[in-house]
Amino acid sequence: MDRECALLLPGVCAVLAGSGSSLPDDTSLEKLLDWFTGITEAGGSLLESCPCLLKLISTVVHNAASDPGVLSFALRLTGLLAATEESFKIIQEHSVLNEVFNLQHWQEAGLWEDPCLRIGWIQGLRSMLQHPKALSFFVQSEFIDPLLQLQTDTSLFIAAAANQMLAHILLFFQPVPPAGCKGVDKKEKGDGMTPTGADYTAVVKSISGYLQESLVPKESKNDRQSLQTLKLLALLLAQAGPPLRDKLLQTVGDSLEELVTAGSSELTLPLMDVILSACSSSGTDERITRLLSSMLNINKPADLIHAAAAFLRRGHHDTVHTARAVRILLLPLDIMTGQTLLGTISTADEHQFSVVEQLKSKSSCISMICVCLSNTPQITLTPPDVLPCLPVSIVTAVLSLLKMCSGNSPSSSTGCSEASRNVIGSGKVQKCALEALTTLTSSPGAKERISEVFTVLIQYLENPDSDPTVLHKSYQALLKWTSVCTDFSFITDQLRHDLVEVVKKRVCDMRWEVKDSTVEFLGHLAGVCDSIKAAAEECDASEALLGGCSTTPLLREALQDSESYVRASAISALAKTLTHRWQQGATLTEEEPEIVSRLLEILSQDSEGFPRRAVVQYFISWYSSHSPPSSSSSSSLLMQSVRSVLSQGRADLDWEVKVHTLVLAELLLDEAFSGHPGYKKCSDSHHASPHAYGVVSEQAYTLHTHTATHTEGAESDLAVVVEQGVVSVLLSGLVDCDRPVALKACRLLITLRETVCPLSLGALDASAAMATVSCELPGCGWGREIIKILKMKKSDQAKEEDIADQRGLNGAEEGGDSVCVSVCEALRSLGLDERMEVLTQSSDHIHNSPLSLLQDILTASATHTKPGEEVIVDCY
Repeated sequence: MDRECALLLPGVCAVLAGSGSSLPDDTSLEKLLDWFTGITEAGGSLLESCPCLLKLISTVVHNAASDPGVLSFALRLTGLLAATEESFKIIQEHSVLNEVFNLQHWQEAGLWEDPCLRIGWIQGLRSMLQHPKALSFFVQSEFIDPLLQLQTDTSLFIAAAANQMLAHILLFFQPVPPAGCKGVDKKEKGDGMTPTGADYTAVVKSISGYLQESLVPKESKNDRQSLQTLKLLALLLAQAGPPLRDKLLQTVGDSLEELVTAGSSELTLPLMDVILSACSSSGTDERITRLLSSMLNINKPADLIHAAAAFLRRGHHDTVHTARAVRILLLPLDIMTGQTLLGTISTADEHQFSVVEQLKSKSSCISMICVCLSNTPQITLTPPDVLPCLPVSIVTAVLSLLKMCSGNSPSSSTGCSEASRNVIGSGKVQKCALEALTTLTSSPGAKERISEVFTVLIQYLENPDSDPTVLHKSYQALLKWTSVCTDFSFITDQLRHDLVEVVKKRVCDMRWEVKDSTVEFLGHLAGVCDSIKAAAEECDASEALLGGCSTTPLLREALQDSESYVRASAISALAKTLTHRWQQGATLTEEEPEIVSRLLEILSQDSEGFPRRAVVQYFISWYSSHSPPSSSSSSSLLMQSVRSVLSQGRADLDWEVKVHTLVLAELLLDEAFSGHPGYKKCSDSHHASPHAYGVVSEQAYTLHTHTATHTEGAESDLAVVVEQGVVSVLLSGLVDCDRPVALKACRLLITLRETVCPLSLGALDASAAMATVSCELPGCGWGREIIKILKMKKSDQAKEEDIADQRGLNGAEEGGDSVCVSVCEALRSLGLDERMEVLTQSSDHIHNSPLSLLQDILTASATHTKPGEEVIVDCY
C-alpha cells in the first residue's frame, strides 16, 4: 500500500465507523473490498499496514444504527482479514471473530432479516475458511446448521451463496488423494493445511445427513428444497475426490432412487445433472448406471425427451445409453413425419403411444419437437452402430417437418395427421428446423438431399406468411448449403427463376428486416461464390444460382432505402459483389461511377453512422483488392474517390468512421513506403483492437529507429501521400477527442516519422529535398491544435528557430490564414512518443485508483457537514 493511501485510510475508516450510513456511491464498499483483496492476494498483510481496520469492524458491529450495507462490509472484511492463520490468530485475540459472526447477536438486534447481512455473513465465512484453524472455529461455533438453513433462503442469491459455501468447505478441506488417484483439481496442501480429522468428519457427517433428508423432504410437494439440494450434490460430485464422492453416493443413493421413482418434472434436469456428474467421476458404478437407465425410461414423454437431450449434451460414450437417448429423441420426428427413423422395436418405441398423445397437445408438441430438432445435428454424427437409421434420413425428416410447418406436406404422408396440425404456421418450430438444417450440412450423405433442400428453402422465401426471422434463417441455410455444394447440376431453370424472383420481391419488402436480410444474403452469396470459384474454377456458382442475373441494380436501389441498416448492408453487399472485378482489374461498368457518387453523398450527408462507416469500409475493400500500379479507369476513379473519402472521413462526428478512415490512410502509406528499408507496417495491421477504449500494452507499439541512410525516393513518396490527404488525416486524428482515433493516428505518425526522418539521423541530417515537403494546416479546428503544439515546441527552442516561422505560427493560431509546415519538422516536434505513452494508458488510469476511491469517500462525507451542497462522486 502506498504512503498516500495509508495516510487517508484512517480517515475513511472514521467516516464509515462514525456515520454508520451508506455512501452516495453504493459501489464504494465493493471497490474497497476489491482493493483489500488484491493486497491480500499479492501477499500483503492488511493488519500490519492498516491496524485501523480492526477498530472500524469493532465499532461498526456495536453500532445499532449502522447501515446494513456497512455491516455486511464489516463481515466480509473480517473474513478477508482472517484468511491466513497468522492474521486469524491476531483477530481472535481481539475477540473480533466472535463479535462479528455471532448469529444470536444479529437475530436479537433484528438485523438478520436483512438480506445484506445474511449474504455478508456467508461471504465473510467463505473468505475466512482457507485454513484448518478457521474450520475449527466454524465447527465449534456450530455454524453448519444455520448455513444449511440458508440453502433454502427466500432470496435465491443467498441460497446460491450458501450452496457454494457448503461445496467450498467439503471440497477445499477434503484430504489430498494418494499419488495416482483421481481427485479434486486444487493446489497441494502442506502439512500445515491439513485440517483435524474430527472437524472435517463432523462437517461431512452434518452435510451428508442434510443431503439425505432434504433430497426427499417430509413435505412431499416441496420440490424447491429438493432442487437446491440436487444443485449442491451435482456441484460436489463433479469435483469430489474418491473418498468424499463414495461417501456422498452411499449416503444419497436411496434418496436419489426415490426421487427418480417419484418422477417430478421439475426435478428431471437437476436429477440428470447429478447422475451424469456421478457417471463422470465414478465410472461404472452399478447403482448410478441403474439410475441413468431409469431416467431414460420415464413414463412422461416430455421428461423423457429432456433427459435424453441432457445425456446427449454431456457427450458420454456409453454405447447402450447413447443408443437409447438417440432413439428417444428421434421418436417424435418419426411419429410426426412418417419417416422410418427407428427401424426395429426398442425401448423408445415402448413410449410411442404416450408420445403420440403428447404430440396431440399443441404446446407439448411444439416443445418436444424443438428439443428433438436442436439435437439432430449431434445425433447424425454419432457412430453408425448407435444410429438406428442413415444420417440422410434425418435430413429428410427435418425437410418433411419444414413442409408440414408451411402447410405443404403431401397428403400421402404417413405421419400423425392430428399432431402435424399443431406445427402448421409455428414460427418456433420453423426456426428450430431451419437452424438444424443449417448445421446438418456436415452430416454423412446430406448432399444427397441438396436439391430438395434448395426447393424447400426457396418455398420458404416465397411464402408470404414467413416472418422476418424465419426468412433470415432460410437465407442462412441456403448460404450454408451453397458453400458445401460442388456440383450445381441439380439447379433447374425453374429453381433458378424462382430464386431470382423471390430475391427481387424480398428486396422491396415492406419490412426493413426482410430487406436487410435479403441484401445481406446477396453480399454473402457473392463471397460464397468467389470462394467456390477459388476452389474449383469450373464451378460457376453465381451463374448456377442466379442465371447470370446481376444483383448490382438491386443493391443500388437499396442505397436509397429509408432504413439506415438496409443502406449499410447494401453498401457492404456491393463491396463483396464487386471484389472479384476489382481483383481482376476489370474496366469500369457504366453503373460504378454512379455508385461511387451515391456513396460519397452518403458519407457527406447521411444522418446515421452505420451507412457512413460502411462507405469507408467499401473503399478500404476496393483499395485492398485493386492491383497497383494501374492506369485503368477503375484505378483512376478509386484514387479520386479516396481523396474525397479521406477529407470527409476525418471530419466525421462518428469515431468509428474516423478510425476506418485512418485504416484507409494506412493502406495508402503501406503502398507508398512498403519498398523503403526504413518502413515497418503498424503492428495492429488493419484490424480494430479488441476493445477500442481498453488499455494498450506498450508492446503494441515498438519504436524502430534505423541507422540506414536510405532516403532516396522517400521525399517524392512523402509528397504523394501529402497530396492525397493522408498526412492531414493523421494530424487531425492525433488531436481528436476520441482515444481510439488519436491512438491509431499516433501509431501511424510514428511509423511515418521513422521512415522519412528517422530520429537517429538527427534533424540536420535530413536531405534538403525532404525538408521541403510541407503540409498545409488550416488556421482553425484540428489545424489550430497542431499549430499550438508546434508553437510550444518552438518557444522551448526559440534560439534555434527562425523568427519569421514563429510569426507565421502565431498568426495561424489566432485564426488567420492556413500555414504550411515541413512534414519532417512537424513529425519531430509533435512529441509523438510522449503522446503515445499517455494514449496507451486507459483514460481512467488517473481516476481509477485506490487513492481516488479513498478521496471520493472522504469528499462524499462532506455532505453531512455542508447540507445542500452537491458532491459529485467519481468512484471508478
